[in-house]
Amino acid sequence: MVCEVAEAGSFSPRFDRPHLPVLTAFGSGLVHQCRIRGEYDTSLAASKHSDELLRSVRRLKKDGTEGQWDELTFRLDARAFVYMDLSRVLAWAETADRAEELALQFHGDCVMPPEPQGGSYDLISVGREITTESVPLSPDTIIDEATLRLHYGSTAWVWHQGYKQLLQGRKHGLSIFEGPPGTGKTSYLRHLMGELKETHRFYFIPTGSLSVLSNPEFVGFWAAERRRHEKLHFVVVLEDSDDVLMARRPDNRDKVSAILNLTDGMLADFLRLQIICSVNCRASEIDPALLRPGRLLCHRVFDRLPFAEAKALAEKLGKKLPSEEAYTLAEIFADQPPAPLQQRPIGFTA
Repeated sequence: MVCEVAEAGSFSPRFDRPHLPVLTAFGSGLVHQCRIRGEYDTSLAASKHSDELLRSVRRLKKDGTEGQWDELTFRLDARAFVYMDLSRVLAWAETADRAEELALQFHGDCVMPPEPQGGSYDLISVGREITTESVPLSPDTIIDEATLRLHYGSTAWVWHQGYKQLLQGRKHGLSIFEGPPGTGKTSYLRHLMGELKETHRFYFIPTGSLSVLSNPEFVGFWAAERRRHEKLHFVVVLEDSDDVLMARRPDNRDKVSAILNLTDGMLADFLRLQIICSVNCRASEIDPALLRPGRLLCHRVFDRLPFAEAKALAEKLGKKLPSEEAYTLAEIFADQPPAPLQQRPIGFTA
């Protein structure tokens, strides 16, 4: 066998040139390669397969302290090699099946777990045209079962599971989250965006842009979004949206009518939008047409935590409540005394 060593890589293989140890081992005989890309923990690979390590390139930090392995070549036997760097695994063997087996083995052993990610939402802006800007959420916006129970009460987890099923099973509908400021409505929405990020796309309309709901171009905007994301459920979030839900008046008639059309009827069948509104008004002040069964998917009251539940959350946070009263989440986290409680009709919950 005649080999031009200058054209072979002693360390890092190029896709158009052989790797020198591989070239030496296989010559002109049978050789098959399998490649996988990803993000790899090369230090873990060097530790787990130290006895098989044949070649390596290591990069130290500027101060000479421990850095990381940039490139590694392993010889598993006379005719089986694996090369790994931070973004790929290459395996060579006499059969394609064996090369694939080795590549998958090293990939499974050393691939970096994905970074935890929160959900996201698209912020809708209104100017000459309707546009969106994606807003990512941090991983800590997704909370576990125990935290959900602490923040929203002992029955919150069961309700949450049922509500997710409704969002996944219904094509359109209206959800109303009612409660005073500081009771966690927005925090729950962020959590929901994270849990449903694989199946749902969330859109947020700021209070100052709610007039877009009655804009004829809004239908064309949703039609275009639907073509781009045809396999996802769409959820529109309206915070502090009392104005679009309260009984129709001359100054809000168009907005209320838009919500009615978007959540039920023929337009709703076409657009397939779930709409979630957070409000501070009482249920008795909401336009009765919005509360009609079939249109209303859920009405949830986010209320103050009774003292026993508020105390449990405060103790978890290492805090002490100043008085035996009901608290909002904001008051507990900010170490504030509870504001005077205004009695009001609660309405109903779903």
